[in-house]
Amino acid sequence: MADSWLSMGYGDDPAERSRTVRGAHEEFVTGGTVGAGVRPVVAGSWRRSAAALPAADFLAPVELDGAELEEYRRAHPLASVMPLFRELLGTIADDGAHLLAVCDAYGRMLWVEGHRGVRGRAEAMNFVAGARWDERHAGTNAPGTALALDHAVQIFATEHYNRAVQPWTCAAAPVHDPRTGRLLGAVDLTGGDQLAAPHSLALVRATALAAEARLAAGAGTRPLLSALGRDEAVLATADGRRVHLGRRHSEILVLLAAHPEGLTGDQLATALYGERPVPPVTLRAELSRLRRLVGPLLGSRPYRLCAPVETDVARVERELAAGDVRGALRSYDGPLLPSSEAPGVCRVRRVVEGRLRRAVLSCGDAWALQLWADSAWGEEDLEVWERLLAALPASAPQRGGVAAEARRLREAYAQDAYAPGAPGPHARGATFAQRARP
Repeated sequence: MADSWLSMGYGDDPAERSRTVRGAHEEFVTGGTVGAGVRPVVAGSWRRSAAALPAADFLAPVELDGAELEEYRRAHPLASVMPLFRELLGTIADDGAHLLAVCDAYGRMLWVEGHRGVRGRAEAMNFVAGARWDERHAGTNAPGTALALDHAVQIFATEHYNRAVQPWTCAAAPVHDPRTGRLLGAVDLTGGDQLAAPHSLALVRATALAAEARLAAGAGTRPLLSALGRDEAVLATADGRRVHLGRRHSEILVLLAAHPEGLTGDQLATALYGERPVPPVTLRAELSRLRRLVGPLLGSRPYRLCAPVETDVARVERELAAGDVRGALRSYDGPLLPSSEAPGVCRVRRVVEGRLRRAVLSCGDAWALQLWADSAWGEEDLEVWERLLAALPASAPQRGGVAAEARRLREAYAQDAYAPGAPGPHARGATFAQRARP
C-alpha cells in the first residue's frame, strides 16, 4: 500500500479485509504474535495497548462530565476553532452515518457530535465527551493513535484493539499550536466501513491544517519561548518564524528570560557551567552564534533580552499565582529542558515543578491529580496516587485501577527500602529529570 497511514487501498474488499485482520487480532490477543496482514502502524499500537490494558474487551473511562467538562472545554485552545470543525466536517457528521469528534492532547473527548442515532450507538462504547480515548485507556483507535504517533491515521474496523469498537472505522489528525508546535489534540471522523476510503484521511488532514492556520491568524505577536518538556527550545518570533535552538542556546535564552534585568558574563557563566572553569571566550562564542539566530533580541552589558518574551514557564507560574491549578497543568508540557545540567536551569526546573506538584497535592482536585499521575513525570509519584485514591468517589470507574497502581508503588518502595543504599520512595520528592537521569 502506497500510504501506510491508510487502512485500505483502492479496490480492496472491506469484508475480506475485516476477516483477515480479525483473525490476526485473535492470534495476537491469545498468543502475542502479529500476522503478516497487519499494518506496522497497527501492530505497534496493538503492542502498546496490550502493555497498558488487561484485556481486549472493556469500556474507555469517562473522566469529565457536567459542569466540569463544560469548564474544561471552554478554556481549551481548540474551542476557538470548533466553528471551523463544524463548518468543514459538520455536514458529514449530520448525514446520519458519521460522528465528528475532537479530543485534547491527553485523548479526552471534548466534543462528540453528529446524528442522534449514531451518537446513541457510540455511547454504548463510551465514545462520548469527557471519555478518555488515548491508547493507554482505549487501545488502538484513530484519535488515540494519531496522538501517540503525532500523525494522521485511519483505523479500520477490526484493527481496533478493543473488540467493542471493531464495528467502527475512524480517521483522525493531530492539531498543533502553530507558534510552538505543541500538540493540542486531534480531530476525528468516526463511522462505518465507508470511512476506510482514502478521502476521509485527506479530509481530516486538511481540516487540521485549516484549524492550525486559523489559530495562527489569532496568535499574538510577542516572541514566545517554549522549553517545557523538550530538550531543545523553540522560539516563535514576532515575525512568525520558528527558531529551533540547540541545547546551549536553549539554556541561555531560558536563563535570560528568567532574569529580565539581565546577567553579567560571570553570572551567566556560573548559571551555565557552575564551578567548572570555562574560558570566557567559550561563552562569548556561544552568544555570538545565538545573536546570529535571534538578532537584536539579544543585548549585552549586561546580557539580556531586549524585548518582552513570553515563555511557557511564565505562563504556568502566572496560572499558579492566580490559583488556576488546572490551567497550569494544561500549560505544563513537562520539566524544563529535562536533559540540561546547567545549574541555573536545574534550579528553575526544580522550582516550577515543585510549585506545581505542591499545588496539585493541596488542591484535592481528582481531575488535577489524575492528570499529574498519568504523566511521565508523575507516574511513579506514590504520594499523588494515594491522594488521588482518597479524592475519587467510591463510584468512580477508574478507582480500581488507581488503587492497584498505588498498591504497586507502595510495594515497590517497600522493596527499595531494603536494598543496600536505597533511599526508599525517593521519587516522591525528586524531579522527573532527576529520576530519568542514569
